[in-house]
Amino acid sequence: MTGAASPDRRRFLTTSAAVLSAVASTQLWLPATARAAETPVPDGVFSLGVASGDPLPDGIVLWTRLAPDPLNGGGMPDVAVAVEWELAEDDRFRKTVRRGVAQALPEYGHSVHVDVRHLRPGRDYWYRFRVGGQLSPTGRTRTAPPAHSKGGSLRFALASCQNWQHGYFTPYADMLAQDPDFVLFVGDYIYESTPSATGVRRHEGTGEPYTLVQYRNRYAQYRTDPDLAAMHANAPFVVTFDDHEVDNDWAGEIPQDPDKQTHDAFVARLTAAYQAYYEHMPVRATSVPNGPHIQMYRRLEFGRLARLNVLDTRQFRSDQVTTQEAAQDPSLTMLGAEQKQWLIDGLRDSPARWNLIASQIMMAETDILLGAGKQWFYDAWDGYQAERNQFLAEFESVRNPVVLSGDRHLTMISDLRLDFADPDSDVVGAEFVGTSISSNGDQDQAAFHAQWDPLMADNPHWKFIDAHRGYHLFDVDRHGIDAQVRVVDTVRTPTAVPSTLAALRVDAGRPGVRLV
Repeated sequence: MTGAASPDRRRFLTTSAAVLSAVASTQLWLPATARAAETPVPDGVFSLGVASGDPLPDGIVLWTRLAPDPLNGGGMPDVAVAVEWELAEDDRFRKTVRRGVAQALPEYGHSVHVDVRHLRPGRDYWYRFRVGGQLSPTGRTRTAPPAHSKGGSLRFALASCQNWQHGYFTPYADMLAQDPDFVLFVGDYIYESTPSATGVRRHEGTGEPYTLVQYRNRYAQYRTDPDLAAMHANAPFVVTFDDHEVDNDWAGEIPQDPDKQTHDAFVARLTAAYQAYYEHMPVRATSVPNGPHIQMYRRLEFGRLARLNVLDTRQFRSDQVTTQEAAQDPSLTMLGAEQKQWLIDGLRDSPARWNLIASQIMMAETDILLGAGKQWFYDAWDGYQAERNQFLAEFESVRNPVVLSGDRHLTMISDLRLDFADPDSDVVGAEFVGTSISSNGDQDQAAFHAQWDPLMADNPHWKFIDAHRGYHLFDVDRHGIDAQVRVVDTVRTPTAVPSTLAALRVDAGRPGVRLV
């Protein structure tokens, strides 16, 4: 009926208003003696730890989820629970600067998202939560530099693709030791695959997740990895999703297997997956899902040093094609019209020294056909040639563009060229495709290089490729970006030996990347 909201829509609006109200209420100063009313809750409510995310010069998001029985829906009573939070300038909380009470709502899995503001820029803070006499682990976080600062430096890590069944998340132990200002996670936080008896670890449940409870259980399992939990508790994360948070290789509202998942069934799956994603990520209330829609593309500023554009390359894309001719169709889009214009405007108007683009999937060409001709991966930007080439043309007039990607389970570091069909065309940027945290497990390196090294001649823009597990570490200042490919010797055991496999450099004002 025109003008009337459906019952589901009314319920969403009511719940969203409650979430926004709860977030807003956390901005209040409370006296040291103020306490939330004690709510009877089961023991072990902080089993999933704490996290923070999306740093601003004056703000940060604090996160936890009450889940005494994390792999069985959470185990909380079906009531709202008042959760106290506290933020301090020291780890002993002798200098508390902000505190408040947030509501953990059953509609959102008793997750807590506190958007704390009026903080000082570029400094460390410590935080914790309390409910029913139970105290959470202490977390450490950091705000972004002052809005107009032009100097200074920034250290961040690039991570993606952590398959529970392929191995332990051992690269995070080394990442923690490197003490980044933030972690950029560009997709595949969970995998939706069925439990496997042959995996290093076994997924919970009996099949793929489709319902909200099933997705909650899968996220909760991943959150119990000790190295991931420790990293979340010691640095803010900036996150976006790729395909495995929902369904392999999905596009828009089209599943990987439309002959097996009807449109309505997949929309219901999207709705469940987005809500569980929000419930487990340290993101702001702007990302509260609206059914099968969620706002994830956004922009973060790190002074005048770096602007970070975080993309959503799944929700608005055209379906994948299967031929080279189709991949060059100018009507195909990876980002959708609105996000595409948002990115172009943000690049053209940027005051930053470095313009960083977090893209879940690889932008540089990957020609996997040895010799004459080309063969592409159509799920990556190669499958959306016209839109990709438009961005490469924009990069010519953008100050120091650098693309940060994941998805491939490989390290692939490349120059971005204006025209990949012409190896002598101008270099307009650099791309770092980070390897996976655990996905693909301990690969046979000799077999990888035997397959991929011969392809280097067909892809002269590639500067470095490798198949170890790990992450990339970046140190940024006005003069350049120093990058390290940090890897571990194994993900098949709970501990591993880390090392720097390669060092690379991007110089300000000189597009492209070089090995050091």
